[in-house]
Formats: sequence, structure tokens, C-alpha cells
Amino acid sequence: MKYHHEKIEAKWQQYWAENQTFAASNTSDKPKYYVLDMFPYPSGAGLHVGHPLGYIASDIVARYKRHQGFNVLHPQGYDSFGLPAEQYAIQTGQHPADTTRMNIEGGVDKSGNTIQGYRNQLDRIGFSFDWSREVRTSNPDYYKHTQWIFIQLFESWYNKNSDKAESICTLMQEFEKNGNANVNAVCDDNIAPFSAEDWKSFSSSAQQKILLQYRLTYLAETEVNWCAALGTVLANDEIVNGVSERGGHPVVRKKMTQWSMRISAYAERLLQGLNEIDWSESIKESQRNWIGKSVGAMVSFKVLPAPSTQLPATIEVFTTRPDTIFGVTFMTLAPEHDLVAQITTPEQKAAVEAYVEATAKRSERERMADVKTISGVFTGAYAEHPFTKEPIPVWIGDYVLAGYGTGAVMAVPCGDERDYAFSNFFKGTNGMPAIKNIFNQDISEAAYGEKGGFELVNSDFLNGLDYKSGTKKAIEALEKIGAGNAKVNYRLRDAVFSRQRYWGEPFPVYYVNGLPQMIDKKHLPIVLPEVEKYLPTEDGQPPLGNATVWAWDVEKSGVVSCELIDNVKVFPLELNTMPGWAGSSWYWMRYMDAHNTEEFANEEVLKYWENVDLYIGGSEHATGHLLYSRFWNKFLKDRGYAPTEEPFKKLINQGMILGMSAFVYRWEYGVNEGENRKVIFVSKNIIDKSIKAGTELINEVDVLNNIIGNQVIFSSKTAWSHFTPIHVDLSVINDITNELDIEKFKSHSLYSDYANAEFILEDGKYIVGREVEKMSKSKYNVVSPDDICEEYGADTLRLYEMFLGPLEQSKPWNTAGITGVSGFLKKLWRLYFDDNGSVIVNDEPTAEMYKSLHKTIKKVTEDIENFSFNTSVSQFMICVNELQQLKCNHRAILEPLAILVSPYAPHIAEELWSALGQESRNFGTIATVAFPKFEEKYLVESEKEYPVSFNGKMRFTIKLPLDLTAAQIEEIVMADERTQNQLQGRTPNKVIIVPGKIINLVG
Repeated sequence: MKYHHEKIEAKWQQYWAENQTFAASNTSDKPKYYVLDMFPYPSGAGLHVGHPLGYIASDIVARYKRHQGFNVLHPQGYDSFGLPAEQYAIQTGQHPADTTRMNIEGGVDKSGNTIQGYRNQLDRIGFSFDWSREVRTSNPDYYKHTQWIFIQLFESWYNKNSDKAESICTLMQEFEKNGNANVNAVCDDNIAPFSAEDWKSFSSSAQQKILLQYRLTYLAETEVNWCAALGTVLANDEIVNGVSERGGHPVVRKKMTQWSMRISAYAERLLQGLNEIDWSESIKESQRNWIGKSVGAMVSFKVLPAPSTQLPATIEVFTTRPDTIFGVTFMTLAPEHDLVAQITTPEQKAAVEAYVEATAKRSERERMADVKTISGVFTGAYAEHPFTKEPIPVWIGDYVLAGYGTGAVMAVPCGDERDYAFSNFFKGTNGMPAIKNIFNQDISEAAYGEKGGFELVNSDFLNGLDYKSGTKKAIEALEKIGAGNAKVNYRLRDAVFSRQRYWGEPFPVYYVNGLPQMIDKKHLPIVLPEVEKYLPTEDGQPPLGNATVWAWDVEKSGVVSCELIDNVKVFPLELNTMPGWAGSSWYWMRYMDAHNTEEFANEEVLKYWENVDLYIGGSEHATGHLLYSRFWNKFLKDRGYAPTEEPFKKLINQGMILGMSAFVYRWEYGVNEGENRKVIFVSKNIIDKSIKAGTELINEVDVLNNIIGNQVIFSSKTAWSHFTPIHVDLSVINDITNELDIEKFKSHSLYSDYANAEFILEDGKYIVGREVEKMSKSKYNVVSPDDICEEYGADTLRLYEMFLGPLEQSKPWNTAGITGVSGFLKKLWRLYFDDNGSVIVNDEPTAEMYKSLHKTIKKVTEDIENFSFNTSVSQFMICVNELQQLKCNHRAILEPLAILVSPYAPHIAEELWSALGQESRNFGTIATVAFPKFEEKYLVESEKEYPVSFNGKMRFTIKLPLDLTAAQIEEIVMADERTQNQLQGRTPNKVIIVPGKIINLVG
């Protein structure tokens, strides 16, 4: 009876689907365990073998927990809104909803392309997902709840006194009673004070404008990353080296009115919450750095009057070193700072404007990372030192960011390396005075940046003080003269929440006199309208500006034609859509109660599941999704909609499976002018040999004369610069021997330009180069899991991905190694079956058989608990080899072995379990059978096989009980016939016995 993986896997996948084997209950008496994967974005490329790595790990844990008696929630869905689908729609003219659905469900698209479909690919690998709870963030029945959460954020403010979000109604009540004098809120800066009487006298519009300054989501003019080619705002993590990650288009900084989320209100709670969760220290540190807590002071510098200054201006600066206040030599503003245009003198205007324009083309990340380039421009303006009243020149420089702190720094070159470099670079130019040294330390070569080991000098009333006492006294003095105060600052900025895209959640917002109004919950969802094209309008509005039916009728409470807008009964709807992270910031809660039509999840269901016990996904989301989701969870907890502060108890970041790319090498030789240059590819080993020998390639290969005839080659030594590596599709090479199939290569559609190319071979073969890279469609190194499942089976794929190495590490994919895992499964099968069928016997196993089994139970249990899945696979192989040598076909061993294997290779385990049950009783599925328990007694050695030596040379072995004394051992050994034969009647001079170790007869 042979092992046919294709029949077995199809059979059990159908069984699981028909019987809803992995459906979780919301009312179980069992303990709960919630294991979750970061859900995939259904791009057209489909899955490659790198994608399932984390899913396989989470599935092993989910299956293991079911074996342990847990009610396991292991759902899956799709993060189906976003820019890639929209870009594909723009290119092909297909609706993003159609392409997204096709990418999930599979089929033939409008272009005639066969799409495998994510769902089909995932099912084929045998994941124990509860598909009855599937979510798609782009479905209206899902995003109606995202819209509702947005409304709750709009209807909330952050009360610093209670340290949580509260209903905006409580703030309005406070305004009614006492005005805003006693309100302690996270809000906009510089809100004008007003009394209760003032509040009551304000018009409705004025009140709404004030409330916008307090709401947790609000409209504001914000510096954003604008990509004109894509027609949208991009997040920092969507930009690489100043261009868009998708498409490589230029990105500039510009101001736009955007929706923002007041995530900064939660900065301290986000920091403190990291102490309560089991995440890797590297991810926690990434979030700590992103939040960026600093303790210091806010200092005000008055801008000195000048003919060009229109209004009195003050530069607010946050500093962690108020003790260095007397060392301020100049000030630097971010080029985007609001004051730049106001204070710049006419003489400096042209230079400042040119610099601001150039800076707008660089992303914030690029500016932060570039510590070598020094650039800046003097504004011509001066600020007044709060104590000395001396004029301080004001510069702009791109190393200062508008969104960090106040967008301004007081530059103290003697104590800061970047200020020191800036000052020295512009030394002697207009507006750059000499550096003031306020430390009793030498700064002739570098700034003194330490917080200890100095006394302050040239610092008036701070002279003689150290960092700690100087800071305290400086803050006291600033507060006394009204020029500053103690302050805790955070790098974390409010998150821009608007995108100028079509394929995203519509805002449930319409506008009356330019002020946002929320649409009532009972009218949700506000569904995306049809548009003719997905690009921005000709006048620069977002794609929804192309919609002809996109206005809100307040009487009919519905979306109507834009032609009906009269700003009396019909008003314009918001044209922006929400960012990709909106739907992913709460999706784990929707899985808990996926079919609830009235609310995002029932309160009792939320209390039962609480939060995610194990979350597996990529570390690249550290300061995006993982931070935003913690923010939303804390907000929902504040408002009574979530049961816990943190969404994910334990987080594991899986590494990447890297692709093994293949390259051919085009020789970039030269010929005499006017002669045609043939395309020549040189085999990898010939290139390597020439480089190693330092010889010219033309002297190494005689066959060149047959290729280029009498042409004179003027290329010299073979360096890498003379060869262009070209990625080759893996379908045209032998993955084991690395030999290129030249005819396949020439006829491949990707390489039509090389149909007449010549090839310099080695031993009649062209050997490609190989290199480990990120697995990517653009590198043609993608391996489809479908191909592996077809040839070797899903169980082989699952085991092999775990076998490659520790889950958290990146590792290269090498198809050559998969045959060993495939062979292991065949060996496992042969323990249960021979050519004629089952070989299971009910005989009592030997001690060695029990020992092998319980070693494996112990190891696999520990490995799963510690997420060390690769070593479990090794242990399975050892166990099967041992049982094979012991000729074990005993039920008492093979039943628990099938359960042990089940989390890793569930299809074969189900088939083995079914076969075992047919002989005695109907077992049903193996999925919920109790996991075997390790018993120490089977590993305790009761006997020892001693080597018996004579004068140090081992002559035979003898098996004896371990509890014998040395005297008892000697008596048995001396009586043994083999000992008598060795001694030939002699009496040994000495008998050395160490119980449990050695027996040696001397003399």
C-alpha cells in the first residue's frame, strides 16, 4: 500500500471543510486560545513559498492547542483595501473590487489570465483556519464598523485627568458650566481661553471649530508626503530613498488639509504597555524609539522686530538640555516651519525659498538618515535670548523636522555634534557667530556631549553647576520670567488619516459650511461609489471627485447625485478615503463575532476571547500596524468597547524565506568601431576561473574565434564590470545542477532579445550563477507552493519550511533539500503499512520502543511550547529511523506517534489515524485527540551494557542492572565464561569497577 499524498490530502481537506472541523465556539466551557496571523494582502502575484512560513508555525500551535483541549480560534481573512489594487485598476481599467475578488477566489480575469486565488492556495497547504469567520476589509459589511469606529474617535476627547478617552459630550458639559479654563486635555496648541458665558454665546459653527481642536480625530493642515504620480499622500514607510516604494515616483513635502488621529494622546500608555506584553525586545525598542519620550523644557524666544516682520512672533523650542541655555549660538527652524516665510528678510528671501523648495523633495526619513550632508540658509532674522537679551541669528536647516518637537532647535554647538558641524561649516558667513563654550572642557576638536564630568562656565547664575542642578535651576528661572516651563515631549506625531485614493474606506462625513458632520450609525455603511477612472480629477481633487453620485441628502439620509448639492438639504461628502491601516487596526476583534450585523462584536463574545494569545507576522510592521492597532485597542477599551488594553499578548516575527536567484552573464566586450557586436553569455565557472587567474578571457576560450571571427576585442582583464548579470527565470534551469536549458532560454518570452545570442560553455554546458536574495516576482526566483504541493505534497512543504531553521531567522530556499523530507514521510508511512496493507500489531512494545517514543514526546512538546519547530522535525526523523531499526509496528507506539506528527503533517496523520481506527474502532478525526504525555520512567535506564576490558583493551560487553554494587558486578563478571577464557586460570592483580561506567581487569 503506497503513500499517495495527492489523494490523501484532497480527501482530508474535503473532510475538514464538510465537517467544519476547525470551527471555534463562542460559548465553550473549554479554556480559550486565540492564535492569529497578520492577514495577507491579496495581490495579483499570489503566494510564494515564503508567505506560508508564519502560517505553518501558527497552524502547528493551533493544532497542538486543540490536542491539549483548548477551544482554539484560528481565523483568516484579507487586508483587501490598498494602493496596489488601485494601481492595477488604473493600469488595466478593471474595478479594484473585481481584481481583489479574483485574487482571493481565483478564476480567469478579464485579460484572460488564470488566477490561482489565495483561498485555493491556502486550502491546499492544509491550514486549520476557521473559514466561517473570514473577513475582507473591503467588504461593506466589514468597513461599516471601521466607519463607526472613526465616528467614535471623532466623538471623543482625551482627558489628562482621568488619563483616558471620554465622550465629547462630557467636554461640552464642562464648557457649558466652566468654559475651558480647567480643562486638562490633549488638544491643539494655543487654544484661546473662554468662559461658560462665552461658550453659550458662540455660534454653532464657532463651537464646532473649537471642538475640532479637542477631538481624537480632527481636520488640520498637515505636512504630508505627496506623490503627484500616484495622486496621493504616502506614509513614511511607503517611501524609499525619496521616492515611492511602489513605482519609484518622486515624493515631496507639502501642506494639505487632512484628517489626523491624535495618537500622541496615548504616547505614555503605549510606552508603558510594552512592559506588559511578550514581544521581542527589538520590536519593543523600535516602538520606544518611535514614540521617543524626552524630558526637558519648553523655551520661548521672541523674534526681534524687523522691517519685514509683519506680526510679533515667538519661536517655541523644546530642549532636553535647558542647562545649556547660555550656550545658544544660533537657532535653526525646519524649512517647513510656519514662521519661515513671516520672518525671512527681503535680502534672504530668494535663497530661503530655493532651499525650502529643494528640501520638499526629500522625505523625512531621508533627512533623518543623512547625517553627513550639511546644508542650511540664514533667514536674516534674529531672536532674543530670554536671559541675556542678545540677538541670536535664525537659520533654516533640513536636519530639523517640522513634525518633531516644535520644528525648531536652539543650537548649542559646544554641546551637540550636529550643531557643532553646522556652525563650523558656515563659520565666518553672515549670520553665524563664533561658538560659545559653556563647559570647563576643551571643544577645539569636537563638541562635549556628555551629561556629566563638567561644570558650567560663562553661564551667569548657572556657573559652577552640573547637568542635574543646572537643569533644575534653569527651568525655575525660565518659569519665573515667563519664558519657559518643564515639559515631557514625545517624538510620536499624530497620524495622518486621509488618503487621496479610491480603493479605501469612505469617510462617513459630509460638510456643512466647510465643517465636518458625522453620518448616523443607522445609515452605515457609506459605500464606495462607482467612478469612471481612479486617478485624481483634473483640478487635483481625489479620485472620489470623479463620482457623479456622491452627496448626502440630510432629509432622505442617503447618497444622491452631486448635481443636487445646494448646501441646504444636500451637502458634499468627503472625497478622501481612509488609509490601509484603518481596517487592520481592529480586525482581530471582528473575527471573534464575524457575522454580527449590529455591532463590530458582541460584548460577551469580546469578554470570552479577550485578545490574541499568539500573533505571528513580520517585524516590518513595528511602527505601523503594530503601533496603530495598540492605539485603537486602547481607545476602544477607554470607551468600553474592548475588554483589554493590549490586543496581542505574545508576538513572534517570522524571518523571511529567501529566494535562490539564477543569473546568466552577458559579456560586455568591445569591438572595432562600426562592427556589429554579438550578444555573448559566458558560463559562470569560466568567469570565476579567469578572475582567479587574472587572465584575459579571450586567451582562455578558443571557441571565441568561431563566434566573433576576425573582430578585434579590446576588452582587457575580466572584472565584474565587464559582465552584466541578468536574472533568469527558474523554469529554464535545472535547479539541482544549475545548468541552463539554452533552447528554453532563447524561446522564453522574457528573453526574446537574446534569441540569436552565443554561449561560451564549459564541458558542453552553460552553468548559471546563483545568489540568495529576497524572494520576488521581479527577480524571477519565486517558488510557488502549488508546485511543491503538486510534486511532493502539502505535508512535505509544511515540514520542510519548519526544517529550514529557527522561525525568527531568514533562510534561503533550496528545493534540492526537500527530497529528504519527502523521503521521511514515506519512511513514516512504512511503519504502518507494507505493500499489502496495515502491519499494525497489538503486541507489547519493547523498552527501547517506548524510550524512542517518549524522547520524541518530550522533545516535540518542549519545542512547540518554545516555538522551536525546526528541531521537532529533526526529532521526528530520528524517531522514525530508530523505530524502523527496532522493527516497530506496535499500536501502543504508532498511535501516539501519529498524534505527535499531526500538528506538522496533518494529512498523513489523519490517514494513519483512520487506518488505525479501522481495525478496532472508528476514531474519526485526529484533530482533537488528546496529545501524548511524556512519562519519565521510559527514559530511566534500568540496565547498562558494560564494556569489559583486560589491561585496558575491551574484549566483550555484558548487560547488567544499574542498581548492582561493585562487589556484585565483580562476582558476576568473574563467573562469566568469557572472563575465564581470557584469564586462562590466572588471578588478576586488580579489578577496577566503576558502577554504571567501566569494568577493567588488570594483570
